[in-house]
This record gives sequence, C-alpha cells and structure tokens, in this order.
Amino acid sequence: MREWHPTFRKMITTAFVLGAGLGTRLRPLTDQRPKPLVPIFDKPLITFAFDHLMASGVRRFVVNTHHCAEAYADLLGMKNQEAIYRGCPIQFSHEPVLLETGGGIKKAASLLGEEPFVVYNGDVLADFSLDSLFQAHEGSGNLATLALRSVGTERRIQWDPQSGLITDMRGLIGGRSEPACLFSGISIISPAVLDHIPDGAVVSIIPILVELLRSGARIGGVVIDGGDWFDIGNVNSYMEVHSIIASRQHAISYLPKTWPVSIQNGASIDPTAEILGSTVVGQGASVGGRARLENVIVWPGENVDAGCQLKNAVISNGNVTQSSCSNGGEPA
Repeated sequence: MREWHPTFRKMITTAFVLGAGLGTRLRPLTDQRPKPLVPIFDKPLITFAFDHLMASGVRRFVVNTHHCAEAYADLLGMKNQEAIYRGCPIQFSHEPVLLETGGGIKKAASLLGEEPFVVYNGDVLADFSLDSLFQAHEGSGNLATLALRSVGTERRIQWDPQSGLITDMRGLIGGRSEPACLFSGISIISPAVLDHIPDGAVVSIIPILVELLRSGARIGGVVIDGGDWFDIGNVNSYMEVHSIIASRQHAISYLPKTWPVSIQNGASIDPTAEILGSTVVGQGASVGGRARLENVIVWPGENVDAGCQLKNAVISNGNVTQSSCSNGGEPA
C-alpha cells in the first residue's frame, strides 16, 4: 500500500461557501452586510475560507447570497453574479428566499458540476490541514464526509472511530453510544446527495444526511483536532478572535507572515490618541485627538470623535456595540 500524500489524491477543485446567512446573533454588525463579510483585521471573513481552500487545491468557488447581497459587489467586486479572488473565479447563487444549507446547495447544483465538492461555512475561521478530510473521502464510497473536532460545546455528531462513519446527528436517530464530536462546518459532498433534496426546498443539509443514514448510506467523518477553529457567532467571539490573533507572531498558517496589521493603510490617528490592547483601526478610519481605545475594533471608514473613551467595543455602521468581554476579548 502506498504512503498517503496529498499530491496522490484526485483533486477536488470546487467549493460551495455559505454566504447567505442573516447573522442575527452578530447584530448590529450584520445590519448592513452579511455575516461572512464582517472584517477580521480588515479582511472579510469569507476570504479566510477562500485562502484555506486554495491552500488545499481548490480553484473555483460558488457562494450563495441572500441578506445584503449587494455587499458582495462592494467588497469582492461581484458583477453579473461573478467575481475573481486571487485569480480564482467565484460564481454567486442568489436566494430571494433563504433556502438554508441543503436548499442552497440544491439551487446551485448547475454551478457545482458532477464531481464531489467542499462545503464550507462562511462564518467560521479555520486553520488546520484539510488533507485528512480529502483522504477520508477519496475512494471511501461516502456520500459525504464531515470534518469533526473532538472538543467543543456543540458536540452533536456521533462518530465511530473504527469505521470512520457517522452514526447519528443531533440525536435524530438515537440509541447510539459512539463518541460525540463537533461539526466544523467543513465537509465534502458527492453530487448524488443533491438527488435527495427537492427543488426549491427550504431545508438544512443535516436532515438530508440523517435520512441518508437511515437508508444505510455511508456518511463519513474524520476528527481534525490540530490547528485552530473559530465560530464567529456573536460579538464576544468576534472580539475574542481578534485578541487571540493579535497575540501571535504568525497568526494564520496560510496567510503571509506580515498579516495581521492592526493599523490599516489610510487610517488617520491623531498623535494624542491612545491605541491599546488588540485595537484595530480599519482602512480609511479616523481617530480624533485625546481618544483612548482599548480592545476596540474600528471598521473601515468609521470615525472616532476626539476625546472618545472606549473599551471592548466594535465601531461599525456608525454605531458602537459594546462587548461583555474583558482582557482583550476573553469572555467576562
């Protein structure tokens, strides 16, 4: 048996990146843009997914849109439902009615092709090798293979380490005793799964996979505990990821070592202002004289008035959103 090496596998070159969510738990940050476009050190969240996938050989993206879809034109240059990111084409699938994960994938079927593709939640920031996910799916006969984590509060996927197969999801089948894992939001899906999703259905992918499990289909999983995984679920976790990244010399393995930059090009900061902790000042933003910012995320183009005193907050869309975090983003 040959030794596994990523270059031996059949390349999966297409990914469906979920970009249509409402981001209700992250409001008011998501009032004027979809959650996958909130900036992390001025970099749109969804572009971390693109960079991560490109490091694993993906060269083509399909993104679904719904809430504030026009923001993709502003931040990614979308034109006629297409864009380019670092030389890779992006095709957009707009959903006038939010179709959830399964329905969104089904609607985009004509864009996804006839080969297996990656599905990647656009609101997670992950930094771990995807090689074992590709390896687990290749030649397995799995209709889907999910990247799992063995730790986390949302461990709702039962997984058999002997067979590598998932046996239950969210307790919907029941009676299973295998270890419970967290679903990372990253998976590989075979096109045959789409045959089980009705056209126009508003449905998550989870009940579709559960029905396939009940029918005896192979749904696999692989535990990947190395590296980092962040779910940008609310303002506290949004602040926390900035604090963690700011504390590291080389924050994300697939990004340049010069990233991140806390004070972006074009930002204007009065020399009498104090910038402390994991504060980020976005491109084109301004901070007035005698302002004091500690662990504050200032979005691009925002203005901080002279004398303003803020700690553990986000300035976005002309609003100040206070976080219940302290110590640079650690939950209080």
